[in-house]
Amino acid sequence: MEEEKKRMEPDKRDQEIVYSKALKAGKRIYYLDVKRNRKDELFLAITESKKKFVGDESQISFEKHKIFLYREDFEKFRAGMDEVTEPKKEEESSSSRFEIDFG
Repeated sequence: MEEEKKRMEPDKRDQEIVYSKALKAGKRIYYLDVKRNRKDELFLAITESKKKFVGDESQISFEKHKIFLYREDFEKFRAGMDEVTEPKKEEESSSSRFEIDFG
């Protein structure tokens, strides 16, 4: 009886994504998924998916890498991203920072 009840409930994985955004960049796609964990806390899952050709290039596979960023770290992560992507100042060397256009 308990097993039947579990089958009738919607899959929890379908409910955990609150918001999702896909960013295409050449052979890569970045997925930004805001999810809710079992404790009802939000976190960000960043997934890089890269297309790979296998063997004689007739088969395609995808290599995936994930980063989980928890709410308590959002501001530090954002500050770090802003720091490394902001336009460089004249007195700084060109190798210490770079500009990224996310537009």
